[in-house]
Amino acid sequence: MSLLEIVILLTAAIIAVPLAKKLGLGAVLGYLAAGVVVGPRVLGAVANLETIKHISEYGVVLLLFVIGLELKPSRLWVMRQLVFGLGFFQVAATTAVLGFGAWLFGMKPDAAFVVGFGLSLSSTAFVLPMLAERKALSKAYGQASFSILLFQDLAVIPLLVLLPVLAGGAEALPGDGHEMLVEVGIAVGATIAVLVGGRYLTRPLLRVIAGAGYQEVFTAAALLIVIAAASVLSIVGLSASLGAFLAGVLLADSEYRHELEADIEPFKGLFLGLFFMGVGMSANLALLAEKPLIVFWLVLGVMTTKSLVAFIVGRIWHYSSASSRRLGFAIGQAGEFGFVLWALAGGLGMLDAATADMLVLVVTLSMAATPLVFLLEERVLAPRLDIRSKPDFDKIDVDFNPVIIAGFGRVGQIVGRLLRAQRIPFTALDASPDQIDVVRRFGNKVYYGDASRLDLLTAAGAANALVLVLAIDDVEASVRTLDVVRKHFPELRVLARARNRQHAITLMEHGVDPDDVIRETFESSMVLASKTLEGIGTPADRIPRAMAIFREHDVRGLRRQFELAADEATLIQSAKQAAAELEELFAADARDANAGERASGVSASNI
Repeated sequence: MSLLEIVILLTAAIIAVPLAKKLGLGAVLGYLAAGVVVGPRVLGAVANLETIKHISEYGVVLLLFVIGLELKPSRLWVMRQLVFGLGFFQVAATTAVLGFGAWLFGMKPDAAFVVGFGLSLSSTAFVLPMLAERKALSKAYGQASFSILLFQDLAVIPLLVLLPVLAGGAEALPGDGHEMLVEVGIAVGATIAVLVGGRYLTRPLLRVIAGAGYQEVFTAAALLIVIAAASVLSIVGLSASLGAFLAGVLLADSEYRHELEADIEPFKGLFLGLFFMGVGMSANLALLAEKPLIVFWLVLGVMTTKSLVAFIVGRIWHYSSASSRRLGFAIGQAGEFGFVLWALAGGLGMLDAATADMLVLVVTLSMAATPLVFLLEERVLAPRLDIRSKPDFDKIDVDFNPVIIAGFGRVGQIVGRLLRAQRIPFTALDASPDQIDVVRRFGNKVYYGDASRLDLLTAAGAANALVLVLAIDDVEASVRTLDVVRKHFPELRVLARARNRQHAITLMEHGVDPDDVIRETFESSMVLASKTLEGIGTPADRIPRAMAIFREHDVRGLRRQFELAADEATLIQSAKQAAAELEELFAADARDANAGERASGVSASNI
C-alpha cells in the first residue's frame, strides 16, 4: 500500500464518518460509504484491495481481544444460559431456514448448509460499536445481542475446522482418519498453549514491563500479546479472532485490564474502520447494477428472516416485545465471518465464484442497511408500537409493606438490597419493561407499573405504608409521582432521590422536606472529597470538621436557592456571597484550630 493510498483512505474516513454520524447513521455506515467511493469500482483511487483486507483483519482481532477483556470467566459462567442457549437456538434456527431456502434455489445440501450458516452469523465488529454509540449494551436487548454474537464467534471455529471434511465427505479422511486426528490434536494443543501462556506468562511479563516505566513499551507488549495469541491459533488453522478473544478473557481479571484496553482501543478503532472500508471496496457494484431486483430481494429476505428468528427466540426467552424487536433489528445483518467461510468453501470447490460474489454483496448491503433500519425502528416504529406492545401493568396484591420503592434502577436496587438483607418487606415498582426483564432475571420481586397512577399506589399499600422511596430516574416522572402522593397520601413520608441540585429544588417546590431530598452525587462526592483531604495529608481530626462545615453550608445554600428560585439575579448574587462565606468559614475554623494547638502546646510546656 502506497503512502498516497493511506492519505486517500484517511481523508475519506475523516470526511465520511463525521457526516454519517451527524445524519444519525453511525460511524460504520460512514466507513462503508467511504470504501465504496474510493474503491476500485467507483473512483479507483485505492486499488490494492487484498492488502487492505489482510491488514484490516486485525481490527476484528483487536475487537475480540477487547471483548475478552470485558468478559471475566466468572461473568461468562453467569451468562452461559444466554450464550449457549439463546445463541445456539438463534444460529441453529437461522441456519435451518436460510439453508433450506438455498437448497430450494438448487444448491447442493453441503453448499446450502454453508451458505445458511454463514448468513446466520451477524457482524460483531458492526453491531457492538453501533450499540455502544446508542448506550444500549447494558439494556436487555443489548445483553442478548452480545450473548448471541459471542456464541456465533465461538460457533464458527469448529465449522472452519470441519469444512474440509464436509466438502470431501469420506474422502477427506485419509486412511482411518489418523491425519485428521493429528490436526485436531495440534489445534487442541495450540489452544491449550494460548490458555497456559495467557494465564502464567503474560502477567509476569506485563509486571516487569510496567515496572520499567516506559508506556510505549507497555503498548508494544499489549499488541504483542494480541498478535501472538492470534498467530498461534491461525498457524494451526483455527481462527485468529478466537486466539485474541481467549487472551483477553484470561487477562480480564488482571490488574492491567484497564491499561491494556486503553492502549489497544486506538488501534482497534483504526483497524476496524479500515476493515469496513475494505468491505465497502469489495462490494461488486456491477453485479448490483446487473441484477438489482435479485439483490434487493435477497437482502430483504436475509434480513427479514434473521430479524424474525431473533424476535421469536427473544420472546421464547421471555424478553419483552420491544426488546425482542430491537434484538432482531440489531443482529439482522450478515457478518464478516461469512467472508471467511465462503472464501474457504470456494477454495474447496463448494461454491462457485458468481455465488460467492453475490453473497459478499448481500452481506455488504445488509450491513449498510442496518443503521438505516435501526434508525427507522427508533424514530418510527418504537414510538407507535411500544405504546401498544407494552404489557399491562401488574396487578398488585400484597400484604402491608412499610416501604414502597418507586423506581427500581441503580438507586432503588441498592435500597432494596439493604432492606432485604434486614428482612424488611417492601414493594418495588418500575415503569420500564426492559428494566423489569433484567431485575427479574436476578430473582428480584418487582411489579411493572407507573408509580404516578393512583390505583397502583393504592394497591401497593400507600395508604398504610410508612415511607415512599422516590428513586425514579426521570425527573418529570418523579415529580408527577410526587404530586399524586402529596395529593392523595399526605401523611406518607417521601424520601426522594435527586439527580442534581436543580432536581432537588424542584422536589422541594413540590413539597418534599429538604432533609428528605438525597442528591445522588452529593454523598459520594463528599466521601471522595474526604478521601482527597486524607490523601494530601490533612490532619485526621480536621477532616470530619471540614466535612461538617461544608455539608451544613451547602444545605443552607440549597434552602436559600429554593427560596430565591424565581429571582435569577438575586440567586446569582446569593451564590457568589455563599462562596465567599464558605471561604471565610474555613478560614475562621483554621484560625480556631491553630489557636487551640498553640494553647495545647503552652499548656503542655507548663506541666
